[in-house]
Amino acid sequence: MEATHATTPAATPEGQQHPVRIYLVVWGWLFVLSLFSYLVDYFQFQGLLRWTLILLFMGLKAGLIVAVFMHMAWERLALAYAILLPPVAVLVFAALMLIESDYTLWMRRTFLGTGD
Repeated sequence: MEATHATTPAATPEGQQHPVRIYLVVWGWLFVLSLFSYLVDYFQFQGLLRWTLILLFMGLKAGLIVAVFMHMAWERLALAYAILLPPVAVLVFAALMLIESDYTLWMRRTFLGTGD
């Protein structure tokens, strides 16, 4: 006798079919996160709190979109790493350049005496 798994999406010649409920839940979460993002402006948060909240909501929305609508949640780990690691590496290198730029500016001001 063959065992069937009720929790596994049915395999078809075109690929897996995921329940529509997953997509509707993600659409709901995207709507809620967008609402929170707009509320940051509505309540006029300023400074670091504003940008932290905006970037947090943006990152959460991007993660949901990549995981569900780009089907990364169901891909093999190697493919997920091949797609997700390069943007992370770019962000790390951009952060290193930002740190280096502050150091370079400090060195110029200290030893060359340039104003500004």
